[in-house]
Amino acid sequence: MNTLKTGVLMAALFGLFMLVGQLIGGQNGMMLGFMLALGMNFFAYWFSDKLASAMSGAREIDESQSPGLFGIIRRLTQQTGLPMPRIYVIPSAQPNAFATGRNPEHAAVAVTAGILQALTDNELEAVLAHELAHVKHRDILISTVAATAAGAISFLVQMLQFRMLFGGGYQDDRDREGVNPLGVLLAIIVAPIAALLIQLAISRTREFDADRGGSEITHNPLALASALRKIERYAEQIPMNVNPSTAHMYIANPLGGDRLEGIAKLFRTHPPTEERIARLEEMAGHGREGQFRAA
Repeated sequence: MNTLKTGVLMAALFGLFMLVGQLIGGQNGMMLGFMLALGMNFFAYWFSDKLASAMSGAREIDESQSPGLFGIIRRLTQQTGLPMPRIYVIPSAQPNAFATGRNPEHAAVAVTAGILQALTDNELEAVLAHELAHVKHRDILISTVAATAAGAISFLVQMLQFRMLFGGGYQDDRDREGVNPLGVLLAIIVAPIAALLIQLAISRTREFDADRGGSEITHNPLALASALRKIERYAEQIPMNVNPSTAHMYIANPLGGDRLEGIAKLFRTHPPTEERIARLEEMAGHGREGQFRAA
């Protein structure tokens, strides 16, 4: 169901993108905008790992610097058949982690210094399994495409605003046909917000899948539930210098904000932690006959 939701959301995002392109320049504008999105996605696909590590201040480490961390990840990759990712450490006291890279062969896992101190071995293993589930499901690519498409929509809307401010820029009356000024104005206001909401909805959907996938790797959903409780508590207490555009990549929102209420909940980067924990506890309950072990 989550995979189906992701497909529907991605289709909606690109449909919105093509609509804005058409408002700017008809069929030609739609095609030009689509090519722009492809170019942005190409760049993000090849360089997403380098961009994410640079923006987070992460530094790559080798096994001699953290043999325990490497040992856990090596064991998990052997269980899942995934290649060993590059490993980064973010110099932050807040416990958190994310995965990035264009595919399993070029993946990277980044953890904060704080998570190595705050979590037990079982909890850390559960978090790392969650991140490897993102790699296995190729969520990295999905989130990259969603983020760049949303960014491209914002860029196109800026072009649309520029065109309206400076007399439209239409070459002849035929270019004006089918262009509804009210529709253009509505697109300028609504499209960026809609693109952001779709992007965040994709992120929230993939988190549920990674929670389940990681728990199936470790057979220990309660360890992940315990880790999420700790991470959320620390996120409210310890600030972390994070670019908001990358907040959706982390296992939990590093900027806090999990307690948003009302319409503000639509702008969550992650599902509510309480709901994630409830699903994990349900998994553990269903597996008490031997499928899962207690934390």
